[in-house]
Amino acid sequence: MDPVSLTTLLSAAALAGWVDAVVGGGGLLLLPALLLGAPGVPVATALGTNKLAAIFGTSTAAVTYARRTKLDWAVAGPAAGLAVVSAGLGAALAGAVPAGAYRPVVLVVLVSVAVFVLTRPQLGVVSYPERRTPVRVATAVAVAGLGIALYDGLIGPGTGTFLVLAFTALLGSDFVHASAMAKVVNAGTNLGALVVFAATGHVWWLLGAAMAVCNIAGAAVGARMALRRGSGFVRVVLLVVVVALVGKLGYDQWVA
Repeated sequence: MDPVSLTTLLSAAALAGWVDAVVGGGGLLLLPALLLGAPGVPVATALGTNKLAAIFGTSTAAVTYARRTKLDWAVAGPAAGLAVVSAGLGAALAGAVPAGAYRPVVLVVLVSVAVFVLTRPQLGVVSYPERRTPVRVATAVAVAGLGIALYDGLIGPGTGTFLVLAFTALLGSDFVHASAMAKVVNAGTNLGALVVFAATGHVWWLLGAAMAVCNIAGAAVGARMALRRGSGFVRVVLLVVVVALVGKLGYDQWVA
């Protein structure tokens, strides 16, 4: 790989780590960078290499959040455990289901998310602890650990964003605490998918390790910024990432 392509990939890994730590969606940057920076690389190998870099970044962000804020382990723990298995299953099925079959559904969901967040200015900015009932906790664990984790293994981009929104909408968490839980679960999804991709030979280990170092650096900075600047900052980043995801998936669906 030439120096320019390698530098571009490492920079993308650092930026993806920052985005993932704040609100999720780093795959939106890293997967296209891998596919463009390493022409001819199989999609499964790009996905596996992305998971190798991302698991270090999400784990770094999760540790940073856990040290500086109160983490709801009753939700994050079980959801992360389920996520390892669900994401692994999704990765095993990834080659059998074309990504194009999911794009229209994901686009509709993302547009709905953007409208939902825009029309509710207090969503994620103010916490509503009274919403945290046993039924809602069980629902949040199932949605995050089963549904969203399966999606991450199959496709991936936007997983962290979906997790943040699930915890915010279902449990009444603010964006900062929702991001903290999302990082723990996202580490589980990355682990489950990585194991499957590695077992099938779809990981570029040397490049992935170099990207992991940059991803860690970006994640550490992103998590600290989110904690320092608060939920209002995370809300803005969330909307930017959702709009970018809609644009990217829309381009893939109707232009590419």
